[in-house]
Amino acid sequence: MDKKKMDEFKVKGEELLSKVKEIIHEGNIRKIIIKNDSGKTYLEIPVTIGVVGLVLAPVWAAIGALAALASQFTIQVIKKEEKEKPSKKEDAPAKKE
Repeated sequence: MDKKKMDEFKVKGEELLSKVKEIIHEGNIRKIIIKNDSGKTYLEIPVTIGVVGLVLAPVWAAIGALAALASQFTIQVIKKEEKEKPSKKEDAPAKKE
């Protein structure tokens, strides 16, 4: 089963949109949750692999509008961690006798 990892960032309102764009461009993201400084969830963004700029345009507009509502936000990022691959052991050279 895949493991999930959560990161959290505190940003000012004017930094909100640029930070969300930066997080999405990093990749390997399942969901982004934007909360105000009192913990109220304003927006949850499921992020899928095939999402491109045109599809995200309404999301950028919504995040821009949110930035005007509060001065401090918390961005929770839920990442999908890759399964650990077993390390490939190299065969030891055979001893000559």
